[in-house]
Amino acid sequence: MIARRIGVAAALLALATTFAGCGTGPEEASADEPFARVATKFGEVKVPSEPKRVVALGWGDAETALALGVQPVGASDWLAFGGEGVGVWAKGMYQQAPQLIGTLEPEYEKIAALKPDLILDVKSSGDQARYDTLAAIAPTVGVPAGAEQYKLSWKQQTELIAAALGRSAKGREVIDAATKSFEQAASEHPEFAGKTITLGARTSAGYGAYVSGTGRVEFVQRLGFKNNPEIDARKTEKFSVPVSRENLQLLDADLTVVTPIGVDAGQIGADPLYRAIPSVKAGRAVVFTDKTISSAFATDSVLSVGYALKVVVPLFAKALQPAS
Repeated sequence: MIARRIGVAAALLALATTFAGCGTGPEEASADEPFARVATKFGEVKVPSEPKRVVALGWGDAETALALGVQPVGASDWLAFGGEGVGVWAKGMYQQAPQLIGTLEPEYEKIAALKPDLILDVKSSGDQARYDTLAAIAPTVGVPAGAEQYKLSWKQQTELIAAALGRSAKGREVIDAATKSFEQAASEHPEFAGKTITLGARTSAGYGAYVSGTGRVEFVQRLGFKNNPEIDARKTEKFSVPVSRENLQLLDADLTVVTPIGVDAGQIGADPLYRAIPSVKAGRAVVFTDKTISSAFATDSVLSVGYALKVVVPLFAKALQPAS
């Protein structure tokens, strides 16, 4: 697979040379004074001029660009929204729908055909071969230094993308607004403070749970929750850990939340081993049965978190109410 990617990179290098000659007129900075400089895991990325044709490939990167007032010409649709590739919280923000691009395996030829002057691959795998292939097409802002695959908060994502787009002031503005929304939700629900929480998932392969350092967990930590220490003790470089049916009790916490991914939500509630988890037996559990709600929670962009707070927080609060 890596060999194929490198081959594609070489084939696209000639195209990249052609695209590099497409200037932006008087706004273009000189070679030693780029429009923006961004530090990433792959070194400093120089953005030579104000980006006009942005392709956003990372998880939530397109929504972040939209929040900053930039409409990507190409974007990956990680949660299969279709249409413009974004959730209802971003409805109407595009004047023209972007070209949708593949996710885990980006369609490099399609990306090159869009003639981008900036590629955003910020919340992504951080794979070197993937980055090299994209960078052969246009300046590419990948994961930040020290970041692991997909372990990036919406705040870090927004800061990095805002810097690349030359919109750091706007970035601070939208980050401040989102931060205040979290603070308000936490203050309205002091019962969340210090409570342990498990953020699980059920797929066709079985159960799993998310570890600290990921967007979903960072979301609930801002509300005062503490991630299940039993899950974090099994943490690896990946964003989640598998939980076997024999060890399903590991999902137990003050609040257990499970998202169905590619399976019907009813399979979770009908599972006798899931129902035997103490928190589930006590009613302190939430299964996301509404795809819009689970998608807002999963996207975890500076644009989606506001919507997620409105729909997720009431579910958490209800589940933690003492039984009458």
